[in-house]
Amino acid sequence: MSFGPPETYHDNWLDRLFIALFSHKIAQAVGTSVPSGGYGGFVALSKAIMAGRSAPEQQTVVAIVLRSLVPAPVLWLVRTLVSPTRWVCEANAWFATLMFQWLVGPSELRQVDVTDPQGTTRSQRSGVHIKKCRYLDESRCVGLCVNLCQQPTQAFFTRDFGIPLTMTPNFEDFSCEMVFGQVPDPLDQDPVYQKPCLVGECAQGDPQAITCPQVRSSPLP
Repeated sequence: MSFGPPETYHDNWLDRLFIALFSHKIAQAVGTSVPSGGYGGFVALSKAIMAGRSAPEQQTVVAIVLRSLVPAPVLWLVRTLVSPTRWVCEANAWFATLMFQWLVGPSELRQVDVTDPQGTTRSQRSGVHIKKCRYLDESRCVGLCVNLCQQPTQAFFTRDFGIPLTMTPNFEDFSCEMVFGQVPDPLDQDPVYQKPCLVGECAQGDPQAITCPQVRSSPLP
């Protein structure tokens, strides 16, 4: 399957600031220099994190970075005092569409059905449809998407913030569905666990592997 060249983005000064900040935090976490090259340098740094690290180790690096962006007392207060009500989930979804375009590209809110841990289903506007994920489009790697984005981001919101989040990337059109309020499945029950490499697109891809070898590792504890 051929996906064509990655989309071209024209980052404004605020986008470039966020890219530089996130790159700096990742470089700090792995003890390397901050890359140049804007978003391309950020993705190149991500690929360097994958080299020589297991899936849990890759996810741990991103977990450290995400936690460094929010003071620990704030995380504790949100996790302790804020329940994942419909309003809270919808507010997080709205915030995500505004704040993360520099990372994932354009997105839009959607109405979704969410089932809570007690088995109750409710309809709410807490879904975020990422039309074509910039990170996946640029990296062209299933392992990078799962280990450096999906799994650590789900864990950060669900465990550190106490606001469940499920992310479902589509490796055929590079879109992604985010649902705030939905508890994610364990990795070995997630469809991404069975996805093969994007052969011909990913430099680390293994055309002989039935599933992406970077994903078939133990999840983040």
